[in-house]
Amino acid sequence: MAESDFYTKDGTVDHKGNPANIKKTGTWKACPFIIGNECCERLAYYGMSSNLVRYFKHRLNQHASVATRNNQNWSGTCYITPLIGAFLADAYLGRYWTIALFSIIYVFGMTLLAMSATVHGIKPRCYTEDNCDPTVTQSAVFFVALYLVALGTGGIKPCVSSYGADQFDDTDETEKKHKSSFFNWFYFSINIGALIASSVLVWVQDNVSWGWGFGIPAIAMAIAVVFFFSGTRLYRNQKPGGSPLTRLCQVVVASFRKCRVAIPADKSLLYETTDAESNIKGSRKVEHTEDLSFFDRAAVETESDEKKGTVNSWRLCTVTQVEELKAVIRLLPIWATGIIFAAVYSQMSNLFVLQGERMNTHVGNSTFKIPPASLSIFDTLSVIFWVPIYDRIIVPVTRKFTGHKNGLTQLQRMGIGLFISIFAMVVAAILELERLREVRRHNYYEVKEMPMTIFWQVPQYFLIGCAEVFTLIGQLEFFYEQAPDAMRSFCSALQLTTIALGNYLSSLLVTIVTAITTRNDKLGWIPDNLNYGHIHYFFLLLAVLSVLNLGAFLLIAKWYTYKKAVGTLR
Repeated sequence: MAESDFYTKDGTVDHKGNPANIKKTGTWKACPFIIGNECCERLAYYGMSSNLVRYFKHRLNQHASVATRNNQNWSGTCYITPLIGAFLADAYLGRYWTIALFSIIYVFGMTLLAMSATVHGIKPRCYTEDNCDPTVTQSAVFFVALYLVALGTGGIKPCVSSYGADQFDDTDETEKKHKSSFFNWFYFSINIGALIASSVLVWVQDNVSWGWGFGIPAIAMAIAVVFFFSGTRLYRNQKPGGSPLTRLCQVVVASFRKCRVAIPADKSLLYETTDAESNIKGSRKVEHTEDLSFFDRAAVETESDEKKGTVNSWRLCTVTQVEELKAVIRLLPIWATGIIFAAVYSQMSNLFVLQGERMNTHVGNSTFKIPPASLSIFDTLSVIFWVPIYDRIIVPVTRKFTGHKNGLTQLQRMGIGLFISIFAMVVAAILELERLREVRRHNYYEVKEMPMTIFWQVPQYFLIGCAEVFTLIGQLEFFYEQAPDAMRSFCSALQLTTIALGNYLSSLLVTIVTAITTRNDKLGWIPDNLNYGHIHYFFLLLAVLSVLNLGAFLLIAKWYTYKKAVGTLR
């Protein structure tokens, strides 16, 4: 492999694939542009998505359960499309050009979304605040814009965090330490964008207009693109390594072809290139691991392999290629445990918002009303509070006890977050029980906003924010570190699909619960008027699923074997 295929202490490549001076590129010099891009992009995304369930309900005239389902389906799609962007980045375009291309699509989608809420003819006609009559065409334009945004974000989400981490060299002890800190501050920047979105932009949507409420995020996305291109000369770039799916299939096929071949006791006899680097572009060699030994057969050299002279990758694979497949297989059980957490996380933009609609949204005795979706600001503030605490206090303190360079391992960090998320659902259920008691006691069934202040929702948002710092940041780092070098975008996308599947799972649970609980003309758990509902049962259902999920995670984490690339620091 050429030295420029993957940046090393001796060289790197620029966005055109030419050798670049490593002393003048990467590290924290390049990261402000990547972090600034992410901050603006997240401001744009959360600015239009935080309050989306209310737009579905009040502007597109959808029932609460339909609005919730459409919102979760779209959110889920935003976390499935990263598989497309990740494949293109790892196989053909590289992370730089993938981010650049999909950012343009993103800006087009955001612009069309803003137009659908402002331009006469494609803007839904409204007679009163909650009485709108959108045509089929108007709804179609809105959904086309939404799913253009979903496609655009699919090229950015899996690449940006990995691209930022690419700016730090694993063979340099100082740079490797900074990489872990990068993930913390990267997630911090996400929540700065979310903070502005859930406070200022949600208020604009509820009190000024949806046109401005969607227009400002479109402008923010344009600024994000400018931020990204501004740092072009400072970036370190990894060349794409070809189709990762093809390489994985080659190992599977070669293994089954040699299913009766004995694996040598001396694993140094397994096939690997004699060069210092792997034969996969953008990838270092990976040390052999003992588990999943069936696939080692793909790297066993037979007489027929030696006679043919040239290596047929569908019959003989390198140890590094085999370890790529093993790494992905090991990730899958950990990946699966993130789905329930994502279902819990998705409630912030769905049932938490609908719950808040039925509470007193006034701030104190003033006439100012806080939009229900703006309560997610306390999730954001929680993250902003906990990231520096974790990075500057928890890591140094736990490091003294564990001896681990990051204080806690990535799996320990994720497990703590899963544990905290259980309490978030329990607290949300308790609040709803208390709210319904007040409704029954004072006959508030038909009151739009009962006297109980919406700020009682703060603890459930704050707990989810705390869980995020442990689980989601832990996942970001874990899926980057444990991914094969030439599949890092793909594995980052894999991590993001847990959020998609969490949204789909929540949507499925809503559908099943609604179908079961509305039998015999009953209103069910999630009626349009939640004063007649029982969403606390839904929160408790998620809490029970979270407990079972945590148990599964602990068993899987105990079994997990960490990857070790040749020549890297532990």
